[in-house]
Amino acid sequence: MTPAPTPTPTGTRTFLPTGLRPLAIIQAGGQGSRLDVLTRERAKPALPFAATHALVDFPLSSLAASGIVDVWVSVQYQSSSLDAYLAGGRPWDLDRTRGGFRRITPEQGSGSAHAEGFSHGNADNLFRLRDDVRVFDPDVLLVLSSDHVFNLDLQPVIARHLERGAECTLVTAEVGVQEAAHNMVVHADPDGRVRKVQDKPGETSIGTVATEIFLYDPGVLLTELERLHRELSGSTGEGVPAAGEADAEDTGLGDFGSLLVPALVERGKVWAEPITGYWKDVGRPQAYLQAHRDLLAGRVDVFDRPDRPVLGPTPVGPPARVRAGAEVEDSMLGPGADVRGRVVRSVLGPGVRVDAGAVVEDSVLLSGVHVEAGARVHTAVVDRGSVVGRDATIGGAPAGTRLTDEAITLVGRDSRVGRGVTIDAGARLEPGTTA
Repeated sequence: MTPAPTPTPTGTRTFLPTGLRPLAIIQAGGQGSRLDVLTRERAKPALPFAATHALVDFPLSSLAASGIVDVWVSVQYQSSSLDAYLAGGRPWDLDRTRGGFRRITPEQGSGSAHAEGFSHGNADNLFRLRDDVRVFDPDVLLVLSSDHVFNLDLQPVIARHLERGAECTLVTAEVGVQEAAHNMVVHADPDGRVRKVQDKPGETSIGTVATEIFLYDPGVLLTELERLHRELSGSTGEGVPAAGEADAEDTGLGDFGSLLVPALVERGKVWAEPITGYWKDVGRPQAYLQAHRDLLAGRVDVFDRPDRPVLGPTPVGPPARVRAGAEVEDSMLGPGADVRGRVVRSVLGPGVRVDAGAVVEDSVLLSGVHVEAGARVHTAVVDRGSVVGRDATIGGAPAGTRLTDEAITLVGRDSRVGRGVTIDAGARLEPGTTA
């Protein structure tokens, strides 16, 4: 295969070699437990963002805009909450007669215990898909997470991956060291060669993290996964667990940062590729609300690229309406939102109603939420269909300047907060709660 051309300056498109056969897998499977009540009854990739989108829109849109048409979405938790939204890949023009979009769910009866059922981490997930990947026989395998906000042209990233002869390319971002402690920290030479990774170290002085956009040499990847599996299981044959193995359904491969990427780093052909533009992992309440804060402050550029639009199913509803006497400041309103009260630095999803005398500040309200007259919502995420009763109070302004998970109030879907009730800052209301 002829190597890809050197990436050209910004504004000029990089074209990959004719006949290149890339495959992308979006890993959308986890429970998303860090988001607590917001993902109790939905897959994390289905969580709304910016009023009119869902988190899964970002990887799918980047892949589609980069000309990558063979895209598999691996989902295993609350998959029904995502199916209608994905619509067989149609919103991203991935619904094709041959190839294109494919949704992958856990199966039974498809092979050994290590090839079926629920995965236990993203490396374990790839191991379970190894036979499918081998049959597809891609030239490069892209693996993306589905709880990040970004918009990236992947063509130049693939081009550099091929030029370098990389076995793995980690797309990286620069973040604060406190945020980096929750991610895979990447230590790389000035030329980009990765020397070490630390998976969620707790503390770090390095702010370079893996964005969970990975490019792999498929042959090396599958060989290394199978080698690691044999070492972990002590098996003498494919899929045969060692005697006394505690959990025959868990390979022990875990996430990429546990064993796979460190093993590839030792081989010396792992490279870091800095992302261009905004990126944020929004898998925690603090990060989710902070990303919306960034959006309202103009720091999020993901919607600013007409050549790479963020696509998704078009929300249905009339235009938002701001009534006489209402105040809306530094906020975004989804279709059908109806505001009579005061909304400050907040994002309202489709069909949200804020009655006269109500105040919503520094919050995200998902579709169909109703904030009745005199109620106050502050530093909160209120899930769809919930009602905040007259003169009720949810949350409060956080102490200090740094936003934390504990400062954010989360209200599960279809909850009802009664008249005059106060829900303390940092509280968690399970879906369907009546308070």
